Amino acid sequence: MPPPTVIRGARLFDGAALRRGRGASVLVADGRIVDVDLDGAAPPGGAQVVDLGDVTLLPGLVDAHQHLGFDPAGNVVEQMQRDSDAVLLQRMHDNAQVALRAGITTVRDLGDRRYLGIALRERYAAAPCTGPEVLGAGPPITPTRGHCWFLGGEADGLDALLHAVEERATRGVDVVKIMATGGMLTPGRALHESQYTLRELTSVTDAAHRAGLPLTAHAHGPAGIADAVAAGADGVEHCTFVGATGIEPDWSTVAALADAGTFVGATEAWLPDGPPIPAGELIEQGWENLARMHREGVRIVCCSDAGIGPRKPHDVLPHGVALLASLGFRTADALAAVTSVAADACGLTGRKGRLLPGHDADVLAVAGDPTLRPDALRDVRAVFRAGRVA
Repeated sequence: MPPPTVIRGARLFDGAALRRGRGASVLVADGRIVDVDLDGAAPPGGAQVVDLGDVTLLPGLVDAHQHLGFDPAGNVVEQMQRDSDAVLLQRMHDNAQVALRAGITTVRDLGDRRYLGIALRERYAAAPCTGPEVLGAGPPITPTRGHCWFLGGEADGLDALLHAVEERATRGVDVVKIMATGGMLTPGRALHESQYTLRELTSVTDAAHRAGLPLTAHAHGPAGIADAVAAGADGVEHCTFVGATGIEPDWSTVAALADAGTFVGATEAWLPDGPPIPAGELIEQGWENLARMHREGVRIVCCSDAGIGPRKPHDVLPHGVALLASLGFRTADALAAVTSVAADACGLTGRKGRLLPGHDADVLAVAGDPTLRPDALRDVRAVFRAGRVA
């Protein structure tokens, strides 16, 4: 067994709050955090010391909504139908490396083809320092020609939907994803239009839970969001409340989200410059609702939906933290939305998202203090995955 490692910096964000002292040290052994010290204690004998100077140590970031197989510079629909499994798996690996270099040490892939995300998950599990930890949903469940049909997850009617859940459980997914409404990538399915009934969503959610799996629902429209919450979904992705004529937030549904503890995957990490955002004016109108949802107790997860377009590369997540801070989130809450809260949303409580003893030694070091200047997250000085430099 290799000797323990001490990672040192000037300060530490533990996933919930900034902690200061006489420097900050994280003691790592066998891929796990053994101790966190703020008092300047001497390292244990034989430990390797990595002193990074004036940096903040944070938990590795958790992007709870990516598409590793999507090429942000390509035509996603065409590529996902045309490219071989070998080409697609190589693209997924390459995009995962982009994420890891940005300090994203955990990626939840919420839509792949032929369960290739599960194959990549197993590759990295065998050699953790070679990539981020990957969680996979496989092909999202959608009606015939529904949103993202080209990923191969089409299912119509209760029998087919229950079979779809059974298939995913058998294939070893980490989460079941269902497309409750239309989306941007698929013509003919408007954002606000529901794709499944409340009965269907409830049946799928119950089946997932019986299989021991969480369920998250892609939902933009108010009706689809309300149905997902009523069905018992563990998460709602996007949750923009896009209606037929504009943004139509339903604050009773927001209260239901808060009461149920449902996670909202706010996929609002965008590069600040580039081509226009599809439905950009609508999306931006909805940004101001995020801060109110957060104030009303909704558990907001900052994530990226990386891969769907040129302003969504696979290292874009830190830009979402800056956006939340600009909308009125406390910076500590914005950082928690990509660390501890995101880890909780992915079912990784106790393993990811915190710098605490017993957690995985996924550590990010950035220059300066991101609780004062969120864009410091983009000045990466070191990334450790399972205790080793990635």
